[in-house]
Amino acid sequence: MEGIIKQCVGIDCSKDELAVCFGQLAMPWLESHKATGVFENSPKGFKQLLKWSDKLSAKGIAVDFVIEATGVYHESVTHFLFDKGRKISVVLPNQARHFAQTLKVRTVNDKESSKMLASFGLQKQLDGWQKPDPVYAQLKGLTREHAQLKDELTVIKNQKHAEEYSAFPVKESLKRMKKRIVFLEDQIKEIGKNIDSIIASHPVLQKKLKNICTIPGVGKMTAVKVIGETNGFNLIRNKKQLVAFAGYDVVTKDSGTSVHGKPHISGKGNKHIRKAMHFPALTSVKFDKNNRDLYERIEAKTGIKMKGYTAVQRKLLGLIYVLWNKDEVFDPNYQAKKSNRQKSLEQPMLTALTELDQVCS
Repeated sequence: MEGIIKQCVGIDCSKDELAVCFGQLAMPWLESHKATGVFENSPKGFKQLLKWSDKLSAKGIAVDFVIEATGVYHESVTHFLFDKGRKISVVLPNQARHFAQTLKVRTVNDKESSKMLASFGLQKQLDGWQKPDPVYAQLKGLTREHAQLKDELTVIKNQKHAEEYSAFPVKESLKRMKKRIVFLEDQIKEIGKNIDSIIASHPVLQKKLKNICTIPGVGKMTAVKVIGETNGFNLIRNKKQLVAFAGYDVVTKDSGTSVHGKPHISGKGNKHIRKAMHFPALTSVKFDKNNRDLYERIEAKTGIKMKGYTAVQRKLLGLIYVLWNKDEVFDPNYQAKKSNRQKSLEQPMLTALTELDQVCS
């Protein structure tokens, strides 16, 4: 194939293997999959992958890599390729799924998925992945551990409650449960201290988080979780992209006059962010009039309370993003001020139109 203008390697990642496909795009927009392969998901396999792609590539044209975010299994090869100076794009599962639906592919396996990702990279202009700032990576790891321990603590407390009110409670079991509860509570406090120490050593981050915490219902742990999961909103260009990243993007299925599916969020994005926003939304509905009005309006329209809370979660997440970028505190009167500014801008025009109407009459 001559006149090659773009080259891309699609990587379908699993725990043990990397299924890969080398694709090329040539004028006039002819796409081909030159080769496929399988490598170990290990440093040795990463080196073999790089050597394989360099051997297949046309000289003088960079090779882009595209990989689908798969739990944590994609992270090692992503860091390796980035450190080697290669452009790698990490796409969300819902992005890959939507693109795959545009292709005429019926078979779904690792090999076909790697071909799909190669085509994705060839046909689209994807953003290159950026290595997370160490502070955000640390915060993400700690907040995930914090959430896991909180879940374990809830489970054990429920078991303890059930055992205490059973007909024949086992005292030895209750003692062990109490010990585990104390242990988990100590671990959670320790993680909290670790997070506080990291934040205190980064004054700019500390100030931005303090601004975010002025939002009614949003506490420090929620703010830290969102910032850690988004890598400080790196590569997030706008609120719409953030909504999709978190899995709050709305999916509808309508066709003709017979197919009318109920709109729902995709749920294909970052589940840790959605989980972090749950309780802040409940609190915000109680103490913030604007969010309470939003919740009541949607709940009245749909009859489903959770849809109202989900809308508030989306709004709070977007607000966190705005305050982070603008480095401002929350202004409860922002909407009223915005409305007044709009009226002040419209008033001169209305006055001029009125005067013109009087002259013409």
